[in-house]
Amino acid sequence: MSIKNVRLEVMQFLEKNIDSFVEQYLLPIEKIWQPTDLLPNSEKESFLDEVTELREIAKELPYDFWVVLVGDTITEEALPTYESWLMDVEGVSQHPDNGWSKWIRQWTGEENRHGDLLNKYLYLSGRVNMREVEITTQHLITDGFDPGTDRDPYKNFVFTSFQELATYVSHNRVAQIAKKFGDHKLSKICKMIAGDEMRHHHAYSEFVNRIFKVDPSEMMMAFHYMMKQKITMPAHLIRESGERIGTAFEQFSESAQRIGVYTSMDYIDILQKLIQKWEIDKISGLNDEAEKARDYLMKLPARMTRIAERMVVSQEPHVFKWVQPAIIK
Repeated sequence: MSIKNVRLEVMQFLEKNIDSFVEQYLLPIEKIWQPTDLLPNSEKESFLDEVTELREIAKELPYDFWVVLVGDTITEEALPTYESWLMDVEGVSQHPDNGWSKWIRQWTGEENRHGDLLNKYLYLSGRVNMREVEITTQHLITDGFDPGTDRDPYKNFVFTSFQELATYVSHNRVAQIAKKFGDHKLSKICKMIAGDEMRHHHAYSEFVNRIFKVDPSEMMMAFHYMMKQKITMPAHLIRESGERIGTAFEQFSESAQRIGVYTSMDYIDILQKLIQKWEIDKISGLNDEAEKARDYLMKLPARMTRIAERMVVSQEPHVFKWVQPAIIK
């Protein structure tokens, strides 16, 4: 049997439990929080006073913070790209009886709230150029996204396991910084989003865990492949108006590293967490090629740490069109 057919069989095997996955890792629509719950209520007489207070508190937040918050928002709002990519994975189809498409639609529904919420906060804050943000968002969706997974579900689930944990780290750190500067409303917003991301991480990492139990060698090779080529960040092709594809990503990443939201050491820490979560050192029944892949993975965190320790991040902020230069501190 071909590798492709084995993967399809494994996806069909996992699909039998899709309802339990949905019940365990996603929340009912009527019970989950909505963006309006965390923002000034436009139906109330106190709305303008609440917005005024939000804007005053927002003035205390530093420049790199706003760059990161805008980048996070744009990344979340490029959701149509991520859904269309996942719907093309082997074993997923638009057929009404396909359980995986049910999972992806419900996952998308939860993720969609994140961009809505952050976008409205940015708009109310008055601290960013919303038109430039909107242009960048449209560019990111238009330019597409290639995580290097092809239609392989094993590689895709490694990617989503990693990325959901990375977005948790980013949103959680932003929440901590917002709280430090006295913006408790924004801190709560980012904390709630981070909670969603962690649930989603647990789901995708469980999919990988189950695949390891039934097809360990191929799953190990997929993990090895993704880490050897490095995980591509969803915002990798981000750009500002009038610029070439991907030109804003490095400056955005430097802002995130300067302020401690997401660093090269976080990337390594996530890799280490996945190795521990999937108990890579204990997987049995591997063929020779998969054993070599495991050896590579086990040594990779130490190797990457040595490289990361030599990295130098520019301390000079790039002035983005998204963020008003006047708020640079």
